[in-house]
Amino acid sequence: MHAHPQHRWLTRIVAVRPGEVRALLWSFAYFFFLLAAYYVLRPVRDEMGIAGGVKNLPWLFTATFVVMLAAVPVFGAVVARVPRRRFIPLVYHFFVANILIFWLLLTFRIGLADTARVFFVWISVFNLFAVSVFWSFMADVYASEQGKRLFGFIAAGGSAGALLGPAIAVWLAEPIGRANLLLIAVLLLELAVLCAMRLESAAVVLQDRNAGRAAAGQRESGVGGGWIAGLVMVARSPYLAGIALWVALLSLAGTFLYFQQASIVAALTDDPNKRTAVFAQIDLAVSLLTIVVQFLATGKLIRRYGTGPAAAFLPLVFALGFLTLALTPVLWVVIAFQAMQRAANFAISNPAREVLFTVVARAEKYKAKYVIDNVVFRGGDAASGWLFHALRGLGMELNTIALSTVPVALGWLAVALALGRAHERRTADNRPTQPEAKSTNE
Repeated sequence: MHAHPQHRWLTRIVAVRPGEVRALLWSFAYFFFLLAAYYVLRPVRDEMGIAGGVKNLPWLFTATFVVMLAAVPVFGAVVARVPRRRFIPLVYHFFVANILIFWLLLTFRIGLADTARVFFVWISVFNLFAVSVFWSFMADVYASEQGKRLFGFIAAGGSAGALLGPAIAVWLAEPIGRANLLLIAVLLLELAVLCAMRLESAAVVLQDRNAGRAAAGQRESGVGGGWIAGLVMVARSPYLAGIALWVALLSLAGTFLYFQQASIVAALTDDPNKRTAVFAQIDLAVSLLTIVVQFLATGKLIRRYGTGPAAAFLPLVFALGFLTLALTPVLWVVIAFQAMQRAANFAISNPAREVLFTVVARAEKYKAKYVIDNVVFRGGDAASGWLFHALRGLGMELNTIALSTVPVALGWLAVALALGRAHERRTADNRPTQPEAKSTNE
């Protein structure tokens, strides 16, 4: 790619510098194809989840958490032994093989009920691992200052893919059948791997230009250690523990909203195709709004107001959304709430949260981050699912549960602001001469 023409038009929408253009565009394309693949599969997953009854969703969430507990140490062992250049295609090709197995089971109608349950759990694991691998790669490639400028644009690539994915599901689910959507997801994942490998080459050049960054050869080595090391890192570092708390509160709020949505959609119709269409339409609305917010606001918000306020924007949206849902618990409010919170998450708070990881040691970017993104997040999902189930069992209506979540969202907002202040202190302390392996204990 020739940097100069691309640099001229890119600078109109993102604060990119000439030496960063190639890596930025491959990062954008990588995330685009990755999320397009996921969002082809997501509406199918959501419909399968409520097909067995909303009351059984806590069991699926718990199964997801248990599977995650088993998968995280395997992931940690692979990270410890496999260089990044081999590790990334290995992860995605493993998931491609899984998708092909599901396609065979669905095509030949083998154990459909059990396949639906396993697919629901699997796709949640796939989403967390696949996206976590991506953002860890980004945190490894880009410095903190670069992340503030570029992560919003990169995240917009994912949002564009999240627009294409549900559109494909809406257009092709009936003509080719839901099972064959899985083959489209396989193609999109393979394109994501191709982009990741191109980015790997561009990243070496980019890292050579970043003063104080580790040499490319050092980055190609395995990280070392296991997943328990990630737990220890989180336990010993108030900074990482704060990020873990932020994620746990996100999990609680998101799970409560998901269960509210599932309850309302399940009551709307028994037709699985119509329910799949509703879920896909929600995804489309979310993606459209997210792209607008990302291109117009993300980078500016993080640069102007800092990481903390950007990370706090999502809790604010949840507080206002749950308050509105408490007053009007109907489908259109759920759709609007989902669109707003997921747009705020993808476009603003998630890029800000990923910037938080740019000031920690490389081992923590992978090990602690994977524990937080997987064990903490899915553990929070499982616990929150049973809490929601218990509240409903006690006779609480949907609007009452929504109202009770408002103060939780406000506490979450305070955590985000505190994390932002801690990040700014670390950014000031992390000079280029500091070793990459410096501990984050405070």
